[in-house]
Amino acid sequence: MFAKIASGALRGVDAYRVDMETVITRSGMPAFTLVGLAEGAVRESKDRVFTALKQCGVTVPPSRITVNLAPADTKKGGSYYDLPLAMSILCAMEFFAKSKRDVSEYFFLGEISLDGKIKGVTGVLPIVLCARASGAKAVIVPKENAKEASMVQDILVYAVDSLQELILFFQDEDNLSPFTFSLDEFWNESESIPYDFSEVKGQEYAKRAIEISAAGGHNLLFVGPPGSGKTMLARRIPSILPPLSFEEALEITKIYSVAGRLQKKGLVKHRPFRTPHHTISGVGLVGGGLYPMPGEVSLAHRGVLFLDELPEFGKSCLEVLRQPLEDREVTITRALISLQYPADFMLIAAMNPCPCGYATDATHDCQCSAHTLLRYQSKISGPLLDRIDLQVSVPAVSWDDLQKKSARSSAEMREVVIKARALQLERFRGSGILCNSELNGKLLETHCELDEKGLEFLKMAMQGLRLSARAYTRILRIARTIADIAEEKNIQLAHIAEAVNYRSLDRDADANS
Repeated sequence: MFAKIASGALRGVDAYRVDMETVITRSGMPAFTLVGLAEGAVRESKDRVFTALKQCGVTVPPSRITVNLAPADTKKGGSYYDLPLAMSILCAMEFFAKSKRDVSEYFFLGEISLDGKIKGVTGVLPIVLCARASGAKAVIVPKENAKEASMVQDILVYAVDSLQELILFFQDEDNLSPFTFSLDEFWNESESIPYDFSEVKGQEYAKRAIEISAAGGHNLLFVGPPGSGKTMLARRIPSILPPLSFEEALEITKIYSVAGRLQKKGLVKHRPFRTPHHTISGVGLVGGGLYPMPGEVSLAHRGVLFLDELPEFGKSCLEVLRQPLEDREVTITRALISLQYPADFMLIAAMNPCPCGYATDATHDCQCSAHTLLRYQSKISGPLLDRIDLQVSVPAVSWDDLQKKSARSSAEMREVVIKARALQLERFRGSGILCNSELNGKLLETHCELDEKGLEFLKMAMQGLRLSARAYTRILRIARTIADIAEEKNIQLAHIAEAVNYRSLDRDADANS
């Protein structure tokens, strides 16, 4: 007999439908054949499924079983085909011939243990979205993935704990009910933020740069001696970022689901803050590997990627950041497939001015030679530095600053950021752009027009600091954000001057390419 069961497969952070077609015949020698470019974990599912069926009291008679995973020209990996395979074998055996439930209306995914228990899998959210787009009535998922699957509206979710439980359900038992979850209540739950800018003494210049960075989604580099508060400042940036929209939360959740990092949260409600160690490899940073997975730049999507001690990262590792910083996505190409992972993040980096750390500290003597200093600074290439919008010097905190009362809180700074972002959303409505850091081409010319004084000042700055064309674009973007914070319609000379001031570490792009 013939049976077809619907499931899904992952391609990057999205999914496509996979039909598991099974034919059981009594003619010929007993055999099991699995076709359709199945990888190791899928081929091994036969042994798990047959053992689990036996534990459930189901005996598969000696026969010739042929299983095809369609479409047959794409690779299928992962353990979530166990449950579809078990159901396709049962349906081909006409086990549910008299059932009032139509198996073709359901999507199935889940790993089966040898005792028949259903175990959780990764990538559930994209597959459930695919199921809804395919017109499925419901999805059958492991119980531990139920909350994640229920984030998709307009499709029923059934959470199962064992294969026996599912068999009884399709034998017309009413032992399962659709999983219910109050998404609105969960979404509106408030969570405390562990870090607040009111705890930071001094560093007003750095805090102003952070406010501009958050308001426009700009990249930011801190340069200062040890103990000046660079890491402390960076860790508080998420506290002033605008809240996620539900659509953004789904984007991030898909990435974490595919990467197997979602755990039991069901939905990522807050902007990510990723802090990889400087020993990370290029693959760990941007993604890839034998079985391609999202890297740190994708896990930081719609959030912050913080690279502390920037020069300590491998130079080849840092250079792979160029493409995602420009394109806001990562492309992983293999022999048979090309995958895209989203990577729209704010890069926040911190570094010392020299190996000993005290080149800019008036209270300590720098022990570094000119050659040592040059070699240290050359670890950050000109093209990479060119892509960092704001470059801020963070001096050591003085005694007087330490004795001052608490400064502006994160809540006050966040209010400014949210107002500026709201202006940008309204300005760019319908263009697909969310903030000023994405401005380019005609939109840049339209919304960053300068008067004669502004143009003359920017010309002098470009020539005097030998800034590149990319730096020119980023100065205009920063000036646009400063104007938005000031609630000014047009960019003024003061906005341009402040924006140029944040490019003090720029080097000649041509000399460093």
